[in-house]
Amino acid sequence: MSVSRRSFASLSSREPDPRRNPGTHPAGCGCSQPSGDAALRIDLALLSAALLLLAVPDARAAAAPIKVRVVVVANFEDGADTGDAPGEFQDWVEREHLDETVPVRGAPDVVRRNRQGLYGMVLRHGVTDLAAFVLDPRFDLRHTYWLFTGISGVDPRAASVGSAAWARWVVDGDELREIDDRTLPAGWPYGLWAIGAERPNQLPNNPNHFGSVTDVAQLTKAYRLNQRLAAWAFDLTRNIVLADTDSLRRHRAAWTGFPQAQRPPFVLMGETLGARRYWHGEPRTRWAEDWVRLWTAGRGLFVMTNMESQIYEKEMLVLAAQGFVDANRIMVLRTASNFSEPPPGTGVTASIGDEEPGQVAAFDSNQRVGAPVLHELLAHWDRYENTIPGGK
Repeated sequence: MSVSRRSFASLSSREPDPRRNPGTHPAGCGCSQPSGDAALRIDLALLSAALLLLAVPDARAAAAPIKVRVVVVANFEDGADTGDAPGEFQDWVEREHLDETVPVRGAPDVVRRNRQGLYGMVLRHGVTDLAAFVLDPRFDLRHTYWLFTGISGVDPRAASVGSAAWARWVVDGDELREIDDRTLPAGWPYGLWAIGAERPNQLPNNPNHFGSVTDVAQLTKAYRLNQRLAAWAFDLTRNIVLADTDSLRRHRAAWTGFPQAQRPPFVLMGETLGARRYWHGEPRTRWAEDWVRLWTAGRGLFVMTNMESQIYEKEMLVLAAQGFVDANRIMVLRTASNFSEPPPGTGVTASIGDEEPGQVAAFDSNQRVGAPVLHELLAHWDRYENTIPGGK
């Protein structure tokens, strides 16, 4: 309720009207006009009521932020969130009954939740949606567990289409130096190498090669996740049987000499490499294997490639540094929709972007593998709210 100063003045200073006469009302009206003193008492009562209402704090402003427990994040959804061909989000929405839309200022159509407290969001507008949700004061995300999901290209030396990999590292493949492979110096495997280094497969040794950077450590391209949490999630899901189809079996039969590529879909641990450019082919896969090995000091294994995981991980680290989220509660699960290079005997342009039949399998595997982890966190929140599974 809002009451203006003018209203206060009119309520408090009104004088009794000498023209008021209870005897002047038409016969049979059934009412009586209050006397001047009575009218003043009524006015003062109204003023007191107005002041009392103004003293009551706005319930919306005083409400405590919602403590969000678990969020699953998808990167895109073609068409509607339900009822049509699935994208990365639809299996989550339909199977987890994310029926309630949660409007967020700046991102009105990206967040959903169910009755059990599972939140889901699809980043329709990229990192802007993520920031809008995290910075919304209605939500407390300091103890929230995050599962970033998505489909990917898979290294045929590591896994098969339809497989799911829990990441220990997110590696950034964007910022680097590049020359045309047709002009390579003798002995170079490819024309991609780290800024501040002298050649491929060397770490930077001179930070001044990169603008205002003064510490070579700032040039890192590997972002370490909570590896104990990743191992816990893997142990919880490693024996899940993933869907396999005749189409998938025919598709992977071409991969002679690649035993991992010929396996039925399975769950593993392995790193995700994010790069905004959609690369494909054996030479670039070799670069990706080397790049992940280089930046993780030999501790990481390249498995999945995609175009966005590096962007969201860096954004989450910025938000964590400001105290909005806990970086130790971030998980990354990628599932294979296609291979990162063509099978033997197939040209590179004939296989680039070939996500059939792997795309639907990857959507399915993402939810099948990720859901048990989120269910466990929600079911035993009294255990996991303040204690991260697997330890830090």
